[in-house]
Amino acid sequence: MERRYLVRTFGCQMNEHDSERIAGLLEADGLAPAGEVAGADVVVLNTCAVRENADNRLYGSLGHLRPLKDRNPAMRIVVAGCLAQKDRGEIQRRAPWVDVVVGTHALPGLLELLRRSRDEGPQMDVREYTEVFPSALPARRESPHHAWVSVSVGCDNRCTFCIVPLVRGPQRSRPLGEVLAEVQRLAREGVVEVTLLGQNVNTYGRDLTVPGSARRSRFAGLLRAVGEVEGIRRVRFTSPHPHDFTDDVIAAMAETEAVCEHIHFPLQSGSDRVLQAMRRSYRAERYLAWLERIREGVPGVAVTTDVIVGFPGETEVDFAATLDVVARARFDAAFTFQYSVRPGTAAATMDGAVPKEVVQERFDRLVVLQEGISLERNRALVGETVEVLFEGEGRKGNPQGRTRTNKLVHVPGEPGEQAAAPAGTFAEARITAAAPHHLTGELRVPAARV
Repeated sequence: MERRYLVRTFGCQMNEHDSERIAGLLEADGLAPAGEVAGADVVVLNTCAVRENADNRLYGSLGHLRPLKDRNPAMRIVVAGCLAQKDRGEIQRRAPWVDVVVGTHALPGLLELLRRSRDEGPQMDVREYTEVFPSALPARRESPHHAWVSVSVGCDNRCTFCIVPLVRGPQRSRPLGEVLAEVQRLAREGVVEVTLLGQNVNTYGRDLTVPGSARRSRFAGLLRAVGEVEGIRRVRFTSPHPHDFTDDVIAAMAETEAVCEHIHFPLQSGSDRVLQAMRRSYRAERYLAWLERIREGVPGVAVTTDVIVGFPGETEVDFAATLDVVARARFDAAFTFQYSVRPGTAAATMDGAVPKEVVQERFDRLVVLQEGISLERNRALVGETVEVLFEGEGRKGNPQGRTRTNKLVHVPGEPGEQAAAPAGTFAEARITAAAPHHLTGELRVPAARV
């Protein structure tokens, strides 16, 4: 009887990339995807630790799995990812029916942990060092035309709100040859778009320098090299740190045709006082100056950001400064978060917790402001013709895809017309309408894989 698995992913692109590798390992071991949890022999919860409700989602999911495990003791339950690395033995204490806890650095050993769990009982591996990059493992990609490519893991920054350095460790970069070999293989397999992943992606290579020499980023060279791989039409990257967005990176974006005109440029706060408390290495005016420099160097670039509301000690004056910077920056979109305490971070011990109702009210104001800006920026594209890489069916079964600037485009049509733009194909679309989070367009020419 065929054995089946199910992987559920919580969190960011790093987790999505790891989940593809987990699925690849399980399929290499002979398992097939399961349509639902009840039909799975192995269930993997790949977790995130960035926000407080991540814990609640994990333990809630584990609670739902317990009766299935009681009925089928042979089912293997795995908790992977950042919460596995952070909580370690706490997971098996609170949910003793979990068979395997595998941390962020131990994915290559997952199959062995599963085998040992059947013979020896619950297993845990939360080692502190990555011996094998996730990208070196087999993958089951959700998309045949897009791939995540890990270029570095870990982070050397110490932002007071961030738990990533605690669960992913210090930065470690992959050699350029390894990255290029993977991208070339992906291109041969039909991938046309890659996203380069790193916790602080634009400091790629600083740890690869010869001992005694100056530490410098090699990210601009990486962008140029990946952009020259035959068959790769689009190169994206996430997530950079504003401080490390140097002139050579801007030049590489502007001069490398495959590198898309989109950056994620995390702000976090517009208050200099809060930025200092967050241990961010810039202040508001400097951030805005960097942003202007990027827009001058890369015409038409779309910019998205992250903003945290309610950091400890944030006053109404601080929040007003954030609103001011957001209004001046004119972001295309923003990922807005309400601050949540992450044990182990420096911010977790700070005084000045902002009442939840105050945080919610500020959050709502920020969303209203940004949605208005997003709508305005999207409306400016109405009447323009843009290149769209189609991803598959969207609303009402119609094709949807993304522009080079990472804007979602819906292409309505008569039933059956979605065949005109299958996933993995490019087409020009004229934008006919705009909303804060997507565009609507019509095909100018039939889509084609070029």
